[in-house]
Order: sequence, then C-alpha cells, then structure tokens
Amino acid sequence: MPEVTEQLQAVPLFSELNQRQLKRISRDFRDRRFKAGTSIVRQNEMSGIGFFIITEGEASVLVDDREVAWIGPGKHFGELALISETVRTATVTARTPLRCLEITFWDFRRIAKDNPDIAWKLLQYVSGLLIDERLARAQAFSVLS
Repeated sequence: MPEVTEQLQAVPLFSELNQRQLKRISRDFRDRRFKAGTSIVRQNEMSGIGFFIITEGEASVLVDDREVAWIGPGKHFGELALISETVRTATVTARTPLRCLEITFWDFRRIAKDNPDIAWKLLQYVSGLLIDERLARAQAFSVLS
C-alpha cells in the first residue's frame, strides 16, 4: 500500500500541498476498517465525524436512496464534513470489506488553525470548487433560457 503522504497527494483537496505539509497532515490520519454492508455516513444525518480515503475495497454512494456511484481505492468522501459541520449529503455504504484512512474534523481543524499556510491552500481549493460550480450553473441556466 502506498505511503499515506502519497495517498493524500492524489486527493485533489490536498494535491497542492508540499511534502512537509502532507507529512504534517498524514500524522492525524488513522486506518479504519468496515465490514461489507456497513453505512459509514448517512445522508441528512450528522453521521460520522470525518473525511475518508478508500485504500482497499468498494463502496456505493446513494443520494435520495438512489445509487449515484461506486467508489474504490484512491477515491474519497466526507470533505465537506471537515469544514461545514452540517448533515451529510450522501450515504456511503461498504459494498465489500473496506479499508480507509480517516481524519476527524477536530484534528483537521487543529491542523488548519496551527498551520495557516495549509489552511490557505485548502481555502483556495474550496474556492475553486465554488467558482466551477457557479460557472456550471450559469452555463446550464443560459442553455435553458
């Protein structure tokens, strides 16, 4: 299995961090295992407290009880929970035995508060997501008009 820092670097949220920053964050990730059939997070609930990167196995993602994706090694979920402290936007259930790296929101918050350079890069990434979504909505609106 690749080193934790390598796995973090493959996640878009962390891809702009340098090696020192990745090593700092990697110290707070923990190895978690889930049995097939286990719902790790549930839509519209404050379920779970963290962000997950799948290292082994597969999971299904459901939104409004409709399967929208299967995800496997290298994929991640729960990034919004690191910042927003709101209900989950999807249900993620292990389809097979699942192994993940997890960081809790309070560990992530401490890292962000203690390392403004990391927080700034993450803020830039999230801002980029918002810009992309607004552009997509504007384009969809113009097509419908």
